Amino acid sequence: MKVMMMVCVIALWGAAGGARSCGESRRVYGEKHSLDTAPHARISGEHLRLCPRDYTCCSSVMEDTLARQSEADFLSAVRDTSQFLLTTFTQRHRKFDEFFRELLDVAEKSMNEMFTQTYGHLYTQNAHIFRQLFADLRRFYTGGTVSLSEVLADFWAGLVERMFSLVNPQYQFTEDYLVCVSKHAEQLQPFGDLPHKLHIQVSRALTAARALVQGLAAGRDIVNKATKLTVGSECVRALMRQWFCPLCHGSPSLKPCHSLCLNVMKGCLANEADLDTEWNNFIDALMLLVQKLGGPFHFELATDSIAVKVSEGIMYMQENSITVSAKVFQGCGIPRPTPARNKRSPRERDNGKPAFRTYSAEEKPTTASGTNLDRLVEELQERLRPMRGFWVALPHTICNDERMAADVTNEDRCWNGQTRGRYLQSVTADGLVNQINNPELEVDVARPDVKTRRLIMELRVAVNRLRLAQTGRDADFIDSDVEGGSGSGGAAEAGERFSDDWPGYGSFSPPRNTLPVDKPPRPRDRLRPRDMPTNKRNRLNGRSRSDAGRLSPAPLSALLLLAVCFSLGL
Repeated sequence: MKVMMMVCVIALWGAAGGARSCGESRRVYGEKHSLDTAPHARISGEHLRLCPRDYTCCSSVMEDTLARQSEADFLSAVRDTSQFLLTTFTQRHRKFDEFFRELLDVAEKSMNEMFTQTYGHLYTQNAHIFRQLFADLRRFYTGGTVSLSEVLADFWAGLVERMFSLVNPQYQFTEDYLVCVSKHAEQLQPFGDLPHKLHIQVSRALTAARALVQGLAAGRDIVNKATKLTVGSECVRALMRQWFCPLCHGSPSLKPCHSLCLNVMKGCLANEADLDTEWNNFIDALMLLVQKLGGPFHFELATDSIAVKVSEGIMYMQENSITVSAKVFQGCGIPRPTPARNKRSPRERDNGKPAFRTYSAEEKPTTASGTNLDRLVEELQERLRPMRGFWVALPHTICNDERMAADVTNEDRCWNGQTRGRYLQSVTADGLVNQINNPELEVDVARPDVKTRRLIMELRVAVNRLRLAQTGRDADFIDSDVEGGSGSGGAAEAGERFSDDWPGYGSFSPPRNTLPVDKPPRPRDRLRPRDMPTNKRNRLNGRSRSDAGRLSPAPLSALLLLAVCFSLGL
């Protein structure tokens, strides 16, 4: 009789669910937490706040602990999934930055060696002009408020002063006289169209290089900020219900259904999904710019061309020194002759030294960074392509991890939020607004996240800078560098026609054009002695006033129209 009563009691206890062991739940829980508060058998679940209030293997302390763990696991999953973004932007930024800086160093060193060999003491006496050029180019690249147009114009102005003295050793030139020469260099064009060609090549490449490095740094910073999430209480509740309520239910190996996981992740990552449109624009802009850097805006070829173009400009002035000097004497006056001495022509001063070596199109230097630009471009393109759509795909990426959710094909043997079985709710769409229909958590769709709005604005600023750089324009000096040519040329030459930029490079390789013949000055272009500034300090101001005075009504009205267009955002 007693035995029968004992059997009945055990049966009733088992029917009530209290006799079911919590051994498996204790084992899983004990891998990370203390078992002091973990029951050995199921207890009443009336104390539970997050999980179903059935008989449970979780105490209140366990539920709170698991809720905190679910938040930590979620943040870890987001960090792990986005790590390839952060790694790519960080490493590629460092690689490209080191590479561009080294190319500038190599170009300066190469020019110094070549010009020292070619021009000897004449170069070393005036090497400060070239050092200043590269110092200004570096300052521009590193983000300084430097106008490349002004940098190159000042370089050529300083060079024409030195060259004019060298090709006319029979005269003595005062400082004011040389200022007059440099002030009218744009009219004289003593270096032909070489300043314009150098400006186009260097400004496009350097602007694109700077914008790319800045863009990679912006991508790194945006990913860093976007992945530093603040997890709300509703999200924590949903995460706990899907990941650890099965443990409290006594089935710790039961994983959440795939659709349940998607709804929870889309609700928790609703604001991040709103980054997607601007993020894709950002990745597309980076892709296009890096493509330009590997083609018409090729940075390696641009830095190599500096010494070549400067040398060609010097030779052009030597060959046309008589014509240039005649124009200067006509406008600035006849200088005082030098006391009698042995005068040597420029050709005699060269001592028959051979012209310096330049890189051919096939010789793309490999720097100490261990690669060349073409390889860097290819590697970056391969890494950027899978980044499109990252933020919208993030919930799917997390839920596709077998540690986070059941396989999509396992619809009947998964945790549906209440028990084991099929999840019947539909998956919500992406973005904050669509979470109004999310069945797993309440999301305030009327309050857009401030941090997300800021990140969207940062992306837009970065995209604008990248798009301007794709056309060779600098966002910081958009008015001065749009079509600038440092002394010659016009808008048509500064546009998207790159065929004359890189002779011998790929599809951009037409026959080299001969240098234009210097045209005789027209009467209205003759230099007037009264245009000479009184001292060297007035050089830039004098040039600006002179240029402004030569503007005809038609260009002036065009500039005014252009200013209005920019002010209207056209």
